[in-house]
Amino acid sequence: MEKLYNNIILADDFTSKMSYPNNVPYLKNPPEIINITVGRQLFVDDFLIEKTDLTPEYHKARKFEGNPVLFPETKLETETGMPVACPKSGGVWYDEEDKKYKMWYEAGWLHYLAYAESDDGIHWVRPDLDLVPGTNQILPFDGSVSFADDPYGNLQPDSVTFWIDYDAPKEEKYKMAHHGPRWDAGGVLGTSADGIHWKLHGMTGEAGDRNSFFYNPFRKKWVFSIRGGWGNGDKYFVGRRKRAYWESDSFFEGTDWGKEKNSYDWLSCDIEDFLDPYLLSPKAIKGILAGEVNFEWEKPGLYCVDCVGYESIMLGMFEIHQGLDNRDFAITGAPKITELIPMYSRDGYNYSRPCRDPFIWASRCKGTWDRGYVQSVGGVCIIHGDELWIYYSAFAGDESKGNRNISEKDIDEGSSGMYCNGATGIAILRRDGFVSMNGKGELLTRKLEFTGKKSMGINAIGKVSVEIYDENNTLLAKSEEFDGDSTNHILDFGDFSVESLNSKVFRLKFIVDGKLYSFGFADETGDYGGAHAAGIAEV
Repeated sequence: MEKLYNNIILADDFTSKMSYPNNVPYLKNPPEIINITVGRQLFVDDFLIEKTDLTPEYHKARKFEGNPVLFPETKLETETGMPVACPKSGGVWYDEEDKKYKMWYEAGWLHYLAYAESDDGIHWVRPDLDLVPGTNQILPFDGSVSFADDPYGNLQPDSVTFWIDYDAPKEEKYKMAHHGPRWDAGGVLGTSADGIHWKLHGMTGEAGDRNSFFYNPFRKKWVFSIRGGWGNGDKYFVGRRKRAYWESDSFFEGTDWGKEKNSYDWLSCDIEDFLDPYLLSPKAIKGILAGEVNFEWEKPGLYCVDCVGYESIMLGMFEIHQGLDNRDFAITGAPKITELIPMYSRDGYNYSRPCRDPFIWASRCKGTWDRGYVQSVGGVCIIHGDELWIYYSAFAGDESKGNRNISEKDIDEGSSGMYCNGATGIAILRRDGFVSMNGKGELLTRKLEFTGKKSMGINAIGKVSVEIYDENNTLLAKSEEFDGDSTNHILDFGDFSVESLNSKVFRLKFIVDGKLYSFGFADETGDYGGAHAAGIAEV
């Protein structure tokens, strides 16, 4: 048994069951007292709530008007005839030490890995690097060998994630896991002092495509999100694409999952994920009318997952694939439809998805840069003042390269317009703005505790005041009423000292006429102690 930072107890065999979003253990049986020392507290679920008459609102991100911010332009990105300039997980970070935005991305479909940097996160520069002079390529691949057998000398990218690890020795500050387009081979792990010149450290176990990894700063674990295609016999889980889970104390050790060390079935779509009926293939429609269709081929599936520690939670992007087989898109040259849905965890393994509507969606419109194949990035998002900047990949496709007679081999190797014109954009959200508790009413928390705090802040729009009660429900203090719009308003409790609550048990009652997004308790420097110090850089 492991007691987590928020007092959740994580069982020793927690990986023995898949994570079902409507059956999260800590939501069914929350701790008697919740520790809120770490970070801002978000209302992304009812973990903190004892009772309320407020209503949750699930917010979508807003696409940046200047999208795409990186698109295929250079020879490296266009020479393959399948233009691409997007991370596909990869990584987009703000480097706190170098004071630059940094992006690691795929240049040309399944061909090169490249690096770009920016001073503002919008205008990107491709530096001339020394691996292949005149280009920004960072890892060796000469394009001459498809599905290369040499995972060290000729690194053909397919699934690659990059991470900044500020706690590592300087020579290991940047971390990478690289999987080529081989289902019968493992991935390659790498580290770098500058994010450009890489030292390779050995292999992972075998894995399919679209694998990624992330760091759980709450448990100090490296987690590998591995594509799986198994059947588990659970009536709640659907689709042919699923994820497996593997964690390790060290980035370099314990990644040899395989026959003797199996990764664990982890995430999948479930019966509450809906298939867009407009995407049903002609084959499926005929089968439905005839009463003889195999719906397993038409159900949505989990394409990929990227996660990061954000404030007091693990924040994930669930990339849902809308059902259809690759051939249905390859014959038209339009990109397959994947979209992003936020998912949230307080133990790092079990994730809830209270809203199934797309958060960052595919436009599905011919001629748009983000027609389909929307994907999250390594690092997930960047705190930019009062906003979250969420970078994502998307594809326009190329209908001139549609081919009704395309072979399975050509689809697998990417010789289709469906994989053309990949670019990178930004979606913007209010800080902590995934869910707000709305209305005119009250919200009473469960019993709480913290250590080392001195002030209380809220993220809200409208009127909000807070009453503090001790564990016996005796009123201790009431704040002044906030009336405005702020992502970090520090409340005034008059003569009452918030510091006196340290190591005490208490409850909060929020009196709201508007929208309440989050709250938190800060130390004497104003820091909430959130996980973004280890997972997301604040600009």
